[in-house]
Amino acid sequence: MLGTTVMIPSLLVPYMGGSNRDKACVIQTLLFVSGLNTLLQTLFGTRLPAVVGGSFAYVMPILYIINDSSLQRITDHHDRFIHTMRAIQGALIVASSIQIVTGYSQLWGLFSRVFSPLGMAPAIGLVGLGLFQRGFPMVGNCVEIGLPMLLLVIGVSQYLKHTKLLKDIPVFERFPLLICISIIWIYSIILTASGTYRNRPEPTQTSCRTDKAYIISTAPWLVSYSYKAE
Repeated sequence: MLGTTVMIPSLLVPYMGGSNRDKACVIQTLLFVSGLNTLLQTLFGTRLPAVVGGSFAYVMPILYIINDSSLQRITDHHDRFIHTMRAIQGALIVASSIQIVTGYSQLWGLFSRVFSPLGMAPAIGLVGLGLFQRGFPMVGNCVEIGLPMLLLVIGVSQYLKHTKLLKDIPVFERFPLLICISIIWIYSIILTASGTYRNRPEPTQTSCRTDKAYIISTAPWLVSYSYKAE
């Protein structure tokens, strides 16, 4: 959930005409709404221990909305971001309303009897393959960071999942992504601080340097705090 919360806005907001500050605001909003939905789910919903977050299933429909001709004709980037965000929010409200109706009316229970693993596996596979051409090239933009991250996630989640550092707690099985993100982020900070990408092209610096995302530095709460401190 943490990965999708940062990855989805980082992928979509630039296409919408949003700035780094807009990207930080979208990430903050997604974090807040994910926490709120998780509380509602665990207290009043099915009460399963599941964390609610963003879904890549909506990325392709959102990209179609972003590329709509009426929105692309807006010349001002900030205005285009505002209008595109409103269109996406309206579409998600309608889609979620349909899901709420089908869920509480128990229609989904009737439909689920027709769906089998043989039919659902291709549908899930198509969603993943549809995002492959957008997600995997991003790993190739910075091979020295993306490839170690990919190999480390596979190694920790598949080969170290039965290793128990703490008593009766399979840490590597439950938190492989958080562990790998922490390790690779420290590795990226070391590369950035050592000046490895100092004379590299701008696209490479944007993909590899840890100080080029501008997510934390442009966050409204941090900017307002710095302004007050000055």
